[in-house]
Amino acid sequence: MANDNKDQREKRDTQAAPEATSEFKDQVIYVGRVTKVVKGGKNFSFSALVVVGDGNGRAGFGLGKALEVPSAIKKGIEAAKRNMVKIPVTANASLPHPVTGRFGSGSVLMKPAPQGTGIIAGAAVRAVMEAVGIQNVLTKSLGSSNPHNVVRATFAGLQELMDPYTVMTNRGIDQAEA
Repeated sequence: MANDNKDQREKRDTQAAPEATSEFKDQVIYVGRVTKVVKGGKNFSFSALVVVGDGNGRAGFGLGKALEVPSAIKKGIEAAKRNMVKIPVTANASLPHPVTGRFGSGSVLMKPAPQGTGIIAGAAVRAVMEAVGIQNVLTKSLGSSNPHNVVRATFAGLQELMDPYTVMTNRGIDQAEA
């Protein structure tokens, strides 16, 4: 009986549809090993912080937890796809204006840069900028160096960004005049 269930599981797993090439690119920022001490010994599990983006102004991040690293990464990718946000990007693949994102004790300063500058950033912020599709930016991570707080602060700052056309509309300025 147990053998039949195993055969059915293997059959189902091998017949799973091949994953279609996704329009999103994902990047693992951090994988942490978590140890829980219990009566019988130690239980190990893993957490993975993942950022997903289309490289065209949409990105999200997610945290996945599982007993194995690949499962944690997969859960993180699924969580990131559920938390996607739209971020305004200028024509030269930079930010519309300077912004500081804050989360917890971490803050990330982000400034637009001219064409050809590249991404001047630490590992966690760089992964987010690449996922969003920003190619010219100057950043500085201040305060916390914890990757979770840095990523959350980066997204907090990116969500504060305002598209220039939206600002003109809110101020009552005709876009043809500008």
